[in-house]
Amino acid sequence: MLKQNLQQKLLQKLSPLQIQVIKLLEIPTAQLEQRIKKEIEENPVLELEREQPADPDSDDQDYKEPENERDEMSIDDYITDEDIPAYKLQQRNFSKDDKHEDIPFSNGTTFHEHLIAQLGLRRLTERQHEIAEYIIGNIDEDGYLRREVDEIIDDLAFAQNIEVDEREALDVLEIVQDFDPAGVGARDLQECLLLQISRKDRTIPDVENAFQVLKYHFEEFTRKHYDKITKRLHIDEDELKDALAEVLKLNPKPGSSYSNTMTKTVQHIIPDFILDVEDEKFELSLNNRNVPELRISNTYADMLEDYSANKKNQTEDKKNAVMFVKQKLDSAKWFIDAIKQRQNTLLTVMEAILEYQKEYFVEGDETKMKPMILKDIADVTNLDISTISRVSNSKYIQTHFGIFPLKYFFSEGMQTDTGEEVSTREIKKILEECIENEDKRKPLTDDKLASILKEKSYNIARRTVAKYREQLGIPVARLRKEL
Repeated sequence: MLKQNLQQKLLQKLSPLQIQVIKLLEIPTAQLEQRIKKEIEENPVLELEREQPADPDSDDQDYKEPENERDEMSIDDYITDEDIPAYKLQQRNFSKDDKHEDIPFSNGTTFHEHLIAQLGLRRLTERQHEIAEYIIGNIDEDGYLRREVDEIIDDLAFAQNIEVDEREALDVLEIVQDFDPAGVGARDLQECLLLQISRKDRTIPDVENAFQVLKYHFEEFTRKHYDKITKRLHIDEDELKDALAEVLKLNPKPGSSYSNTMTKTVQHIIPDFILDVEDEKFELSLNNRNVPELRISNTYADMLEDYSANKKNQTEDKKNAVMFVKQKLDSAKWFIDAIKQRQNTLLTVMEAILEYQKEYFVEGDETKMKPMILKDIADVTNLDISTISRVSNSKYIQTHFGIFPLKYFFSEGMQTDTGEEVSTREIKKILEECIENEDKRKPLTDDKLASILKEKSYNIARRTVAKYREQLGIPVARLRKEL
């Protein structure tokens, strides 16, 4: 049985403009130009803003396209009597007979090529050559052989059909370890450093002491138990200090100098905001240097207007063509409005951050940075926290003291004994200064650092000090010890 009833529902839907703004807010300036170019390619109604004519008499007149350009297109261009096959819509601006040549670029010699080249300089049997080449193929970019010899023996048996025992494999490995750079083919850090120190003149006392430390007291060396090393080697602190100086000259990653620099990713930062400060007054601007101005094509706008004025003899094809043009016009308007809203939102949020952190931006002193979270800026701007998050993500500002990501200015806060709220960044800055100025022979422990902070009215537990120290990438006191 059919029934009819009325219902009221409250639904929240995002308009196409709102969706465009949300997507564009997340895009940094470096990607915005590409996003605009893509939109221009997909929507023929969008075009770049053209310069006004140079004639002074026409300064106050709106620029109009020449009549011959406007007459080039009409609604009829979008109407076809029959479906066009897909192959006729594809561009093929080349022939199968065209000759395509790739221009070779020289990237220099890679690390593995350097090792293989040295292999050809050694007198090896064909069997040894194949084993050595396989070993070199398993050496990583740092110069280490990360695989066990037993695994390499198994691989040679299955993949190369070469039966090798452990002694033969180790003999060939020793040949590879004799290659340049020194330390290549090592299976761990200790072996890498030993291979390097062994090539030096061990008749020199400092070199011999360094060898003894690496060979027999490596664990104590990594844990910086220097007192145990001096007792076991029967040397004083000055002799140990000279020996450690020799160790510091060694390269823990011998293959890094031969790594192909062409494969390394270089990140270019383009600031989204530019800040100038004069007499403590901020001049904030958006970096729109590579962002083109957009407008609606007069050709398509006039085309739709002319057809709407004359609705006689409308065919189904013409209606569909008009609908297509109207959709593209609406999409172009939404995109232009979204770009404008993006720029306004970015400026609104950044101006609020500047006002909130005014003392910091004047001089760039981290100790003057106030604790600030996303909600603080959301309350000031009356924007949603998600909007503030999108604006601060992947955005940078250029100041007179450097280029910084917007996330850098957000930090948690805590109260001092006097009730004053300070940023955790200020506390980390004090920790860095304390550790930088400490006596390296007796580094400050986390307990001692906590005591120092309490003396400065920062009541912080030892575990919190340890957390901040780890966030700063600073090792524990034992590992900071020096002679």
